[in-house]
Amino acid sequence: MPDPLLRVRGLKVHYPIKSGIVFDRQVGAVKAVDGVDLDVYKGQTVGLVGESGCGKSTFGRAVLQLTALTEGEVVFEGVDLATLKGEELRRRRRSMQMVFQDPMASLNPRQNVETLLTEPLRAHGIEYDKKNRVREVLELVGLSASAATRYPHEFSGGQRQRIGIARAIALEPDLVIADEPVSALDVSIQAQILNLLEELQDRLGLTYLVIAHDLAVVRHVSDEVAVMYLGEIVEQAPSDALYEGPLHPYTISLMSAVPVPDPVVEDSRERILLSGDLPSAANPPSGCRFHTRCPFRQETRCDDERPALVELEPGHKVSCHYAKEIRSGQIKPRGAGDMLAAGTE
Repeated sequence: MPDPLLRVRGLKVHYPIKSGIVFDRQVGAVKAVDGVDLDVYKGQTVGLVGESGCGKSTFGRAVLQLTALTEGEVVFEGVDLATLKGEELRRRRRSMQMVFQDPMASLNPRQNVETLLTEPLRAHGIEYDKKNRVREVLELVGLSASAATRYPHEFSGGQRQRIGIARAIALEPDLVIADEPVSALDVSIQAQILNLLEELQDRLGLTYLVIAHDLAVVRHVSDEVAVMYLGEIVEQAPSDALYEGPLHPYTISLMSAVPVPDPVVEDSRERILLSGDLPSAANPPSGCRFHTRCPFRQETRCDDERPALVELEPGHKVSCHYAKEIRSGQIKPRGAGDMLAAGTE
């Protein structure tokens, strides 16, 4: 098997909490990302999902070295990015680009589209034919050449996201990290943008890390899905395996909230509602970090012992002491008569 294009090991991003008027002293840390391992292979799309505040975006920024790592390694094309600085890191970033959640906030409103698309090329010292290159990139994302002279505020939300994608692919990167690329868009436009990402992957041979809070968004575009909770990956599997048979209580709960396009099934199926809010990353729960909200919680072990991320089935990893018992139905969610196969249509 070939080496992964992106290999992340033990990645931690901790933000210090300081106190003091005269002398600052660290009294704690916000553990935004706390020991994540992830492989992304060339031509693959990996979805990273979880609630807002679980550390997904911080992870994506840390991979690109836009956020400083506290610990760990990020190996891209065989090179540990954490060891690079200055010009070496800048050159390496040419092959790694990001699509942001809010296209309006990520595009300079004082620059027209032509300037926005050619700025990365100038920054990396790449020679190009301005007119032809801008036209080529706009055509790739489904916009006409006439868009080049217009400004971001003259476009709809979906069109602005297409411009953001065009800016990301202008440098012909190998890896694109898409951070909530459709969350600010209408449902009908979401589908168009997701289809565009797939088309670009086929035409340009791109590799994606797609970050989202909605499992339904990444279902049809991801080859592999990793589920993140409070700075950790709690389940990871090929997309079909994860959606057909989730093993972690958090994944099961998230999938039970995904609407099913069948009124009869939708009305009769059982939902598993999570209690409480996401705990603070500055003071995560002991033991399993999900135990304070877990509908399948078993006292003592879940409260005290932190589960490891282990492979229970081929390619299917889960961080739960009782994943097998939950899957077989031996342990049922509190307050429920039966545990339904969440996510099954």
